Amino acid sequence: MAVAFETIGFLHLKKPDNQLLLLPRGASQLPTLAVKRFTPMAALTSAPTVGLSETFKRLKKQGQVAFIPYINAGDPDLSTTAEALKVLDACGSDIIELGVPYSDPLADGPVIQAAATRSLAKGTNFEVIISMLKEVVPQLSCPIALFTYYNPILKRGTEKFMSIVKDAGVHGLVVPDVPLEETKSLRKEALKNNIELVLLTTPTTPTDRMKAIVQAAEGFIYLVSTVGVTGARASVSNRVENLLKEIKEVTDKPVAVGFGISKPEHVKQVVGWGADGVIVGSAIVKVLGEAKSPEEGLKELETFVKSLKSALV
Repeated sequence: MAVAFETIGFLHLKKPDNQLLLLPRGASQLPTLAVKRFTPMAALTSAPTVGLSETFKRLKKQGQVAFIPYINAGDPDLSTTAEALKVLDACGSDIIELGVPYSDPLADGPVIQAAATRSLAKGTNFEVIISMLKEVVPQLSCPIALFTYYNPILKRGTEKFMSIVKDAGVHGLVVPDVPLEETKSLRKEALKNNIELVLLTTPTTPTDRMKAIVQAAEGFIYLVSTVGVTGARASVSNRVENLLKEIKEVTDKPVAVGFGISKPEHVKQVVGWGADGVIVGSAIVKVLGEAKSPEEGLKELETFVKSLKSALV
């Protein structure tokens, strides 16, 4: 499927006629929670976490760039997600972006769409994700940014949604399909609950629109590296270097680059262009989703993430 970017700078969602949504209606089966526990090589830390902005400030003082992995909750199952969060934390992730599976994930490419479909088919929902986070977040040393679409927030009510995710220990929120004009109430409730609302800017965002997005963004600015959906790509567009310069001319807020980052050499390239953070999603989701077993997936996750993290040194 394809997602085009609106000239005003946010996602304009185009839904093809042949799209199939595989979520079974009325699914009542809860996610499978039985998986052998995996202990990563690095020791787990239970130190209290700080927010996204504070994380970037600390890293800047140390001359470091944030590594931000993305995984989809509930794929291959929710127990594996819980263990994956611990592995990612132990491998030195600075912020973890956790995707809430959605039946119509139009900003996502085929890898993350497939992961969401598998997760939903097993009965994963917002409530069980929150329950899992309440258990796991106290064991993590890095903050969690929740990636969710706008409809699930509206369905529960913005005030209630923010209160729920705050109680689960979430520090940040990424909502790829919310128009800038509708972020006012979202930001208001987020601020009440000490949750930082990350906003996205794209290669097709006009300068005036980009400036407005940058001014409203909290935590960090999510720079989408390419026009289209998420997914691993052979190379990162050279346009990103100029986009980073343009953004940094109007703000001192941190900028993290995502969409298409899938190899250590991509990480090095983006860091060389001046990014404050690097977001890797589809490549990581693929490692977990295509593994022969959950335990094997966790081991492969550790190896892959360490290779990406080492590119930041």
